[in-house]
Formats: sequence, structure tokens, C-alpha cells
Amino acid sequence: MTQTEAFPHKRLVSLDAFRGATIALMVLVNTPGKGSASYAPLKHSAWNGWTITDVVFPSFLWIVGVAITLSLGSRLAAGVPKATLLLQAARRALILYILGLIVYAWPLDLGTQRLLGVLQRIAICYLIAAAIYLCGSLRTQLIWLIGLLTAYWLLMTLVPVPGFGPGRLDVEGNLAHYIDRIVLGAHNYHSTKTWDPEGLMSTLPAIATALLGVMAGHLIRAQRQLTERVTWMFFTGNALIALGMICNMWLPINKKLWTSSFSLFMGGLDFVILAMFIWLVDHLGYQRYVRPAVIMGMNSIAVYMASELFDEVLDETGAHKAIYNSLLAPNFSPANASLAYAVAYVLLMYAIAYFLYRRKWFWRV
Repeated sequence: MTQTEAFPHKRLVSLDAFRGATIALMVLVNTPGKGSASYAPLKHSAWNGWTITDVVFPSFLWIVGVAITLSLGSRLAAGVPKATLLLQAARRALILYILGLIVYAWPLDLGTQRLLGVLQRIAICYLIAAAIYLCGSLRTQLIWLIGLLTAYWLLMTLVPVPGFGPGRLDVEGNLAHYIDRIVLGAHNYHSTKTWDPEGLMSTLPAIATALLGVMAGHLIRAQRQLTERVTWMFFTGNALIALGMICNMWLPINKKLWTSSFSLFMGGLDFVILAMFIWLVDHLGYQRYVRPAVIMGMNSIAVYMASELFDEVLDETGAHKAIYNSLLAPNFSPANASLAYAVAYVLLMYAIAYFLYRRKWFWRV
């Protein structure tokens, strides 16, 4: 591929590699042998701040935004009507939402069924970001991006919460928690009971995260030399990281609240990481070194569903505990035993992805 070729004419290997690396990290941090024994970077930040674990979910949403621009942009250029593309996006979003309900369906109780979650948030953000992309110009997309981040910031800092007042960003006193408690009720995340880390209000800046990915997609599609596109992505990412850190002084970086500073900071990291992937994989040609990540990335939904559902089976049958206590705990330190279990689980998920890849079975929605 020459430097002047546009990426939309062929599949972006680096994007699959980035997606695959992200889902491998997700499996690693989601399935420890013993969560309390995990190394600190493999746990979510308790509240404010971030760890590498907190990078996973925003990266997925950001990649969704990139894919919107690359896929829908190419189809628009081919003459497919916007209405057709929007209907197809709605169908995909509905399937993703239903899959998300399935992940949290066990044990089945319609009275407490979690209505929001990882795939549900991806579905909502995908549909809204796709609609904004299809129905608005680049300028309109930027206005939506800035508007969502600003509106969420103002709501979280200015709207008073009954019993707490305005501007509270602690666990109990923030507006997002209050809205989830009132609107979702018993349908909140089972571990928190009264609020959801993928709740209603925090979906607003999560949509902005997807729109940041859309912006990256515009840079990738630009008819300019590869070196120029990658350079712009790299500097844009660093600018967003700096902006997120500046905003952190007034609105802390917080994954559970998905603060505007969190969205900016994580979006910046994703710009930089994908720029590096594009340079190494698509420009310098180091594709064989990322082949395992590409294989997982090409079946990311299948890997995610398999990892979540099989983990539930292992927990319910007691196999998880038995494997950890009999094979790993006696031979490693607690942290290393937990990590060893997680690494083994990642390898199992890779085996599933490789099996699907060899048979050319790719689960798309």
C-alpha cells in the first residue's frame, strides 16, 4: 500500500489489532482467579483517577466511533441511502442491546433484570453516534461532541441533588446516582443496588467518546499522506490528554461517572495508541506480530459473549474456585495465582477466536 492510498478501500488491520488487544485486556481484568488478590493496575480505580483497567471500555466505544466513519463513510460514498444505513444501524443496536440483556440475565428475575450494561451502552452510543454522523456535517458532529461534554459537566456541577445540594461528585451525592436510583430502581447494577456505572446520565459523555472516535475516523479517511494523517492523530491525542488533565482539576477523571475529563483523557489515549498501531502495522508492515490480536479483534463480540457466559458457568458450578484453590493458589503468591488464572482464561478465549477464524466464521451484527 502506498502512502497516498486511503484506508477505506481495504480493511484496516491496525484497527482489528487494537480492538483485539483491547478485548484481550478486558478478559484479563474481568476474570481474575481471585479479584481481591489482583495486582492494583488490574482493578478499576476505586473512584477518582484511573488504572489501565479503566482504559478498556472507553477504548471499545472509541473504536466503535472509528468504525462508524470508516464503514458508513465508505457505504455513503458508494451511494447507499442514509435512511437505509440508519435502519441497519438501528437493527445492529437492537441486537447488541438484547445480547447485553442476556449477559446479565442469570439468575433470571425480571424484577431486577439489569437494563443497562456494557453492550447496552455500546448499542445506545453506536446508534446515536451513527445518527449524528449520517445526519450532520463534520461541524455538526463537533457541536454535538462539545455540547454533550459541556452539558454533562454543567448538569453534574450545577443541578442540586435532594439532600446533598449541587456539585457533589462523591458516590452517594452525585446527580447521576440520584437519577439512576429514581428511574432504574431495582434494575440497577446488582453490585451497587442503587446506581449503575453504565447509568443513564453518564451515557451522555459516553456518546461523546464514540464521537471522538468518529473524529479519528475522519482523520484516517482524509486524502493525505499516511505520515501526515498519523502525525495529526498523534498530536490530536496528546492535546486531548492534556485537556483532560487540565479539566481534571475541576471535574475529576472518573470512570464510574464517565466525567467529561475522563472522556477527553481516554479519547486522547486512544488517538495516540491507534496512531502507533497504524504506523507499525499498516505502514511498516509488522502485521505478523499482531496476528493474535487481529484474530481476537475480528470476532470481538463472540469473544466477549463467550468470556462472560462461560465465566458465569464456571462460577455457578464452582469450577472457578476449584481450579484456583487446587492448581494455582498452592503454587503461586495470591497476586500471581490470580494473574495466572486470568492469563489462562485469555488463552482459552484466544483458542475460541482462532477456531472461528480458521473456519472463517465471523460474528457480525
